[in-house]
Amino acid sequence: MPDTYVVTGQRARQMRVVPAAVLKQLYARSDWAGLKQTAAHAALLVAGGWLVLAAKGTWWVLPALLLQGILVNALFAAMHESVHYGSFKTRRLADLLAFFSGAAILNNAGFYRHYHMAHHRYTQDPLRDPELVTSGTPRSWGNYLYRVSAIPFFRLRFRDILLFPFGFRGDVTYIHDSAWPEVRRWGRWLLAFYAVLLAGSIALRTDVLLWVWLIPLAVGAPLLRLYLLCEHTLCPNSDDGFANTRTTLSNPLVRFIMWNLPYHAEHHLLPNIAFHNLPEAHRHLRPHLAHVATGYVQVNREIVRSFP
Repeated sequence: MPDTYVVTGQRARQMRVVPAAVLKQLYARSDWAGLKQTAAHAALLVAGGWLVLAAKGTWWVLPALLLQGILVNALFAAMHESVHYGSFKTRRLADLLAFFSGAAILNNAGFYRHYHMAHHRYTQDPLRDPELVTSGTPRSWGNYLYRVSAIPFFRLRFRDILLFPFGFRGDVTYIHDSAWPEVRRWGRWLLAFYAVLLAGSIALRTDVLLWVWLIPLAVGAPLLRLYLLCEHTLCPNSDDGFANTRTTLSNPLVRFIMWNLPYHAEHHLLPNIAFHNLPEAHRHLRPHLAHVATGYVQVNREIVRSFP
């Protein structure tokens, strides 16, 4: 049986905690902030890829692959901010970043946009939150390790890539019918993009993309699963915006490569806040938040301790 979902009716009042004048400033998007963040992330990816290629044939390739895997999987944050149109003031730039960052982590960003909006609308509702519908809450070591392995993630992403461009919906019932034309369109662009990359690699007889992208993607995927588990696990199943989402402060490096997404409770309560303004939002909301952790190891330790 699914867990009980408690409707508190507090969300509208909670959103007014931040003064309107301050909120107006926090909602301001910036192309300059988005360009700086995107350029920095791209530079790190290029440097990480260079390290992998330079280390091939030595044991140093293992830490290089892990580092690149972290950077590749961190593109989840770029996609996330872009589907919210929080990465850039110019929407076309946000769409471009959503597409390419999503493609890098095997995500149809057009689908993710609607999936994620449903997640925001029904956060922690076991019957309607797509994150809970597709994955549930880990309640045993077996379920936890399976989630962290990223096997469920890759299974769903290959479904998206292979089915959605041709109009097949699989078992997806949590996005509106009107969303599917966009999902199909983005899915077709995604297939075309992958086809170009494959054809180019074959024509040039190179395995560079395998080493700087696909292997790191697989290596780093479990770390992203560990990260994402911390956002809502062990938070109550209710619409209480101060309690149903966790902020994990971590360290400046993690906050940087994850586009400030560790300020997750702030983002969930006020999802229109631009990524570069989330630290300021935290200053206003911190006294009200029920779940603020210092690090991801701490939260994962709490999760496994909750198993019977």
